[in-house]
Amino acid sequence: MKIHNRIIYILITIFVLYTLLFSGFIYYSISNYAFTDFHKRLEIRAATNAKIKLEHKRESDILRELRQEYLEILPNEKEYYIELKNGIYAKESISKNIPHAFVKGIINKGSASYSNGNIYYSGIRYITSSQEDYVVIVSAENYFHSHHIAYLRNLLFTSLVYAFLLIILISFIFTRTLIRPIKNIINAVNDISSENLHLRLSVPARNDSLSQLISTFNNMLDRLETSFETQENFISNASHELNTPLTSIIGEGEVALSKPRKPAEYRETINIILEQAGKLEQKTKALLYMARTGYDGKKQKFEKLRIDELILDVKNTTENLLGNVNVSIDFSLLPESPLKLKIKGNEQLLHLALCNIVMNACKYSNSQPVNIAIASDDEKVIVIIKDNGIGIPEEEMKFIYDPFFRASNTTQYEGYGIGLPLARNIIKIHNGTLLVSSVVDQGTTVRVNLPLGNYTF
Repeated sequence: MKIHNRIIYILITIFVLYTLLFSGFIYYSISNYAFTDFHKRLEIRAATNAKIKLEHKRESDILRELRQEYLEILPNEKEYYIELKNGIYAKESISKNIPHAFVKGIINKGSASYSNGNIYYSGIRYITSSQEDYVVIVSAENYFHSHHIAYLRNLLFTSLVYAFLLIILISFIFTRTLIRPIKNIINAVNDISSENLHLRLSVPARNDSLSQLISTFNNMLDRLETSFETQENFISNASHELNTPLTSIIGEGEVALSKPRKPAEYRETINIILEQAGKLEQKTKALLYMARTGYDGKKQKFEKLRIDELILDVKNTTENLLGNVNVSIDFSLLPESPLKLKIKGNEQLLHLALCNIVMNACKYSNSQPVNIAIASDDEKVIVIIKDNGIGIPEEEMKFIYDPFFRASNTTQYEGYGIGLPLARNIIKIHNGTLLVSSVVDQGTTVRVNLPLGNYTF
């Protein structure tokens, strides 16, 4: 949080400096413009006064009337006329308030400006129609500078004070609305570990980015908790399922060796051991497949596949393994374009997943018809496997993806409870979904959605 506070302090400093520089620029620009404008006004008055004072009466009367009508009298306005003889003037003709350097500047340049405190001077060199040479100077108090600029300065200073207070208020609000909640989130996250994954962050009532962030994090915790629970259940169930046949094998071996037996008894014991070893082999293979499908998908070899060809192969495999089954494929929903049947996937894994689903449908429907339908839309291929078997109790549907779980109405059927979890893992690494709906004594429907490969081969 120190980094966040440092960033806030830096932003506040930058904003304050920018405000100061901007205010200073405004003050300097307006003040400089006021000086220049006032000197220009004095220069115009000097020229007007020169014509009124030094030219013919008729022309000067007109200008005097114009000045009285349109030019206001400035505070402490004064006029100075200095006659030049061959560019030289008498020093006693200059007021003590006017520096000689200022007058010489007017003579040399034709015009000049000068200020003493709040009194401003502007002068011009004026040659009359009768060729008389004069320096005409007008001075006045810069009322705009002494009052308006001072008012502007006070206004800017007050604005800076209010801006600074506003910055502090905004920083306080920003800290309360963003930094403090983030700090609370960090503290709450630090309290969550693998031992208390049930804890969740409190989601604010408002719907903003912070609320969405907290909701996203809580959703991630939900997935992590589910993953941890699944892993724990898997390890616990796997230990139990593997331990049972191992215990039987060891027990049968110890009984057979406890005393001499007849050959028939040894054969019976060996058959039991082989039977249990076979179950152990099947469970071990299933566990290895489960572990294999736990990869991220990058380690699997994906290739171009056609879903209809894969389903035909699954049908043939099921019939060869189970013998007397009734599996039919509905091609009525096939798309016109074969491109909508092409996917990208691992043929061995997808074949295993679909075989598990179809063989479960055949096994739990007592060889009643099992229908497979294939369809697609613009984004995915859809495979629906429907049977008319024993179904799954509604209250047990939430456990169907737990490894080694078997529904309460399947005790008379052989199985290990790994087929469906294995199939779902395989479908997930292909970025697909597996949906199951079931009604007891009416059957089960499994829908598999796989994304299109978008190939043109």
